[in-house]
Amino acid sequence: MRELLDGYLPIEQYGLIGNLHTAAMVGMDGSIDFMCWPEFDSPSVFCRLLDKNKGGHFAITPTHPAATSKQQYLPFSNVLSTKFLCEDGVGVVTDFMHRPRPKSRSHSHMMPWLVRSVEVIRGEMTFDLECFPAFDYARTSHTLEISELSHTEGLGQTSNLADHAAQTAVSPMDLRYIVGCMGGGSCPLVKLTATDHPGGLGKGVTSQFKMLEGQRVFFVLPAYMAKYDPPMSMKYAETLMEDTLLYWLGWIRSCTYFGRWLENVERSALILKLMTYEPTGAVVAAVTFSLPEAIGDSGRNWDYRFTWVRDSAFTMYAFMRLGLNKEAKHYMEFVRRLCREKNADGGLQIMYTLRGGREMPELVLSHLEGYRGCAPVRIGNGAADHLQLDIYGELLDAVYLYNKFSQPLSYDEWVDVRALVDYVCDNYNQPDMGIWEVRGRRQNFTYSKVQCWVAIDRGLRLVDKRDFPCHDKERWRQTRDSLYEEIMERAWNNELEMFTQSYENSEMLDAAVLAMPLVFFCAGTDPRFVKTMRRIMLPPHRGGLTANNLVFRYNAVETDDGLSGEEGTFSLCTFWLAEALSRASKADITLLYKSQVIIDEMIMYGNHVGLFSEEIDKSGKHLGNFPQAFTHIALISAAYNVNRALKSNK
Repeated sequence: MRELLDGYLPIEQYGLIGNLHTAAMVGMDGSIDFMCWPEFDSPSVFCRLLDKNKGGHFAITPTHPAATSKQQYLPFSNVLSTKFLCEDGVGVVTDFMHRPRPKSRSHSHMMPWLVRSVEVIRGEMTFDLECFPAFDYARTSHTLEISELSHTEGLGQTSNLADHAAQTAVSPMDLRYIVGCMGGGSCPLVKLTATDHPGGLGKGVTSQFKMLEGQRVFFVLPAYMAKYDPPMSMKYAETLMEDTLLYWLGWIRSCTYFGRWLENVERSALILKLMTYEPTGAVVAAVTFSLPEAIGDSGRNWDYRFTWVRDSAFTMYAFMRLGLNKEAKHYMEFVRRLCREKNADGGLQIMYTLRGGREMPELVLSHLEGYRGCAPVRIGNGAADHLQLDIYGELLDAVYLYNKFSQPLSYDEWVDVRALVDYVCDNYNQPDMGIWEVRGRRQNFTYSKVQCWVAIDRGLRLVDKRDFPCHDKERWRQTRDSLYEEIMERAWNNELEMFTQSYENSEMLDAAVLAMPLVFFCAGTDPRFVKTMRRIMLPPHRGGLTANNLVFRYNAVETDDGLSGEEGTFSLCTFWLAEALSRASKADITLLYKSQVIIDEMIMYGNHVGLFSEEIDKSGKHLGNFPQAFTHIALISAAYNVNRALKSNK
């Protein structure tokens, strides 16, 4: 059943469930191998994805050795269904985290639970259950207590009684089950048995139970709530699932996109919404940490469970393009909070915790071996104090579009924008660490300079369109225009006929410059840009960055990024190429066909439920944190703009 790579399920064989507070990854074999609890950036409870022995998991799998599995989301939702098939029967495990029913007084309270429904829809099937939690990144020991409670439908529970010292990291946790009987009264027998967890710091539970067609069992974790602990019943569990389905259906119905690749666009929107932290509106870059960007010892393993200004700004753009303006408004409230708490120099930090905090010290969990042995396993992120000037362009472009498509900016919001533009005018000439967060030396990255130009340009556009007060308007205009000339002079290599990665690396390509026409720095048909794009489309051995229609972000071997080894192709950059080709197609219509082919092929690289990781390796396997918001944002943007170009070409 479990097709392993070095003892690990491939990254692309997971689906994702969540409740806008946290998320869990469910493998095609029915095992939950990753979950942080109770929030996205909380310590992990299940983390077999990063250590096959110590990490912990919650698996419900058929005992039949020849059973095959299929996995899909229920329509228009983030409720995940894993179907197991064999000669004797068909069983279905349905996983979700509860969301309250929209506009309902009686179902308005969110139950912060992971719910797993197991049922047999043909014949009979025997299942093995293993629940081995590993609290606090598998660092904290726990004890186990099993109690049998009387219930008309067969209720049992197991609870974690963690040491008091670990209460800041873990919470008491119950596993409860509800047995649904057939019409004739036949019920499956579920009995939880305390079992040692080899390599773990405490016992877990196991069970083997046989189910017949029409029988159903719900497992709920963690079911304990001090303030609100409703009695469990089959009807109540079914209502939780119905609430969740109606929530996601109601949300996606607000999407106004009906073009090509609709199913993929809607799936990406649903995933981005799932990765939104409801209390603040911040968007987590990925729900995982330390999934490697290259198999081996390159050390390219990072924690993405934070909100990057860049990623969140792009997410706001994606939501607005789909007509989902409520999410954009929520994030703008988060931006306003960040602007009120700027750095001492008037700038923003490049990333924040989901609650707007600044501290995220980078630590190595040396006791975990890492996915497929790819250490180190890191939590926290040392790039938090990086200077990355591109964030101001991305943020202010999103704010400009928010004013245009969603809701007019208020005066107070304009004051925040004006301060950020002033900051860019004062600091645009500094070298920085760039969009790729290199761990090497600072450089004058071309992409950062372009985004500084965008920041000033959008400020000027807001002044012109809204007549906002701006005493430094002329200074802004002069700075913007001189920066444009500087980029055209210092970032352009006349001999190689391309825009370079930075002023210093005058012979190095960087796929980030594909964004130039996307942010209207230059036309897609500009000869300089077209020459750069065509060079990027060459294979690496000919000086390009493209292999099999997949784009590397830069040459990781020749670029000084402070790290060693190679990496996979960067999915974001491939979607950027598709969108850039559509912009350039006004001068060469064949490029529009090429852009469509690239999107079709990229969708093929998505996994079985339409999720994308950060990178794709040479064999087509997923690499890096998963799923990655950036990639799904780029899919939406590319689909929207290529679809528009295809429609206008008719």
